[in-house]
Amino acid sequence: MATVTLKGNQVTTFGELPKIGVDAPNFRLTAPDLSPRSLNDYLGHNVILNIFPSVDTGVCAQSVRTFNEKASQLDNTKVLCISKDLPFAFARFCAAERLDNVETLSDFRDGNFGKNYGLTFVDGPLKALHSRCVVVLDDKSKVIYTEQVPEITDEPNYEAALQSLS
Repeated sequence: MATVTLKGNQVTTFGELPKIGVDAPNFRLTAPDLSPRSLNDYLGHNVILNIFPSVDTGVCAQSVRTFNEKASQLDNTKVLCISKDLPFAFARFCAAERLDNVETLSDFRDGNFGKNYGLTFVDGPLKALHSRCVVVLDDKSKVIYTEQVPEITDEPNYEAALQSLS
């Protein structure tokens, strides 16, 4: 279990993020068109997993906007924005914001992504949602960078995540 804070109050997650150098756990998530997506769909590409509690909060929305801007400059890299938000909320948000350099995926069906990646909150006011994390994978789905943001209301370290791809 990992401990982070929400406005200074401790919150615990289901486990730990995958270790650097291991194969990333596979996943089955839902795209905005309700089709399934798995890690295998992204083999051959570097992948940035931008994970957060809900796109309907300011910091989460900003992380999607920032990665959308930065992703336009990346070669052979997919940015996947993942939460338990419904696919419809993601579609609405991306359309309203005109975001097209990121993909949004939902863990709403069974929550296994959050459990397998060790980042689902097990207590606190955001219980059952995802912790704010960034996991970067190389083109063979090996974990090359992880960050679990210590204070949920803070943004991730975008530059460190992007530099891991250099």
